[in-house]
Amino acid sequence: MLRNGASRLALRSLVAAPTGARTAAATASFSRTTTTPCLQWTTQYGSLAARRPQLAQQLKSTSPSAILRRSLADKTLSEGQKQAESRYAHESIKPTPETVSSTSSTHPLFSEVGAEKAEVAEVDVMAGVKHDVEVVKETFSLKEVPREAYYMGLAGTLPYLATSMSTVFLSWELNHSTAGYGMLFSEKSATYLLHIIEPLQIGYGASILSFLGAIHWGLEWAGYGGYQGYKRYAIGVVAPMVAWSTLLMPVEGALIGQFLGFVGLYYVDTRAAYRGWTPNWYAVYRFVLTMIVGASIVLTLIGRSELPDHIPGSVDRAKVFHEEGSSEEKLAEHEEMLAEKKKSAARSDDRGEK
Repeated sequence: MLRNGASRLALRSLVAAPTGARTAAATASFSRTTTTPCLQWTTQYGSLAARRPQLAQQLKSTSPSAILRRSLADKTLSEGQKQAESRYAHESIKPTPETVSSTSSTHPLFSEVGAEKAEVAEVDVMAGVKHDVEVVKETFSLKEVPREAYYMGLAGTLPYLATSMSTVFLSWELNHSTAGYGMLFSEKSATYLLHIIEPLQIGYGASILSFLGAIHWGLEWAGYGGYQGYKRYAIGVVAPMVAWSTLLMPVEGALIGQFLGFVGLYYVDTRAAYRGWTPNWYAVYRFVLTMIVGASIVLTLIGRSELPDHIPGSVDRAKVFHEEGSSEEKLAEHEEMLAEKKKSAARSDDRGEK
């Protein structure tokens, strides 16, 4: 309605008429608006400035770049602008292939153009594993342990490791023997060696367990951490009682009993170290030795669990020896039976009488 012919005509009349006539026309237009609604806003309030007041502000705040673009379009450049444009027009673009890469013309999806790339801290996914490895290295290094005790303690675990590995190998030989012969030993020799190793490992374990208990007697005599009296003496008494009672058990029971004895004594030693009854390094030192001995016992039990069924255990051997007799006795009985059969056969033979 503001762009019809009547409004344009009224606008031209206001622009062309003098001041007095303009005032009269405005008065007449206001009087018409009261009677004819379709002619309202035909005064200066319906002009372009009244409908779009933001245009004046935009003209006042025109940026220099917009003025330059308008000057270029109208070809009304100043002398300095013409010189700058001429210099830019004749300037040659130098190729820089070293700056071009596979990512120089790409734009990340979730970042701003031209913004500096935020530095992201690299996450080391192996940090936990490296920390665990360092802890293991520090534990087994035992820097505070005197070298004499360190080397002698590790050497003391060698017989246990040797008997455990021998048990596993002999068990493998008996399981894979062909026609009574394995890779290195026959079935008879492997069984004989296995029966020799069993008491060696159990007896040596009982000796080591008794020795570990006796250490507390020496610490009490030296007064290390103060004199504790019967509490510390009891450790040295209970340990050999548990150790030597395993000598009366079957092989598997003796190994399990010694395993529990080593673990229980290790707990007692750690509590003693916590209370200051032993040096600070003694708990970690005992952990390393107990771990080696415990692993050896478990390895022996695994090897013995794989023995063939026809290989008798210690209980079966004692039962056979006491109830059925030894192999020499069996051989003698067998020869007597053969001799009796020959005599019976000779008495029943009547060919000589005929």
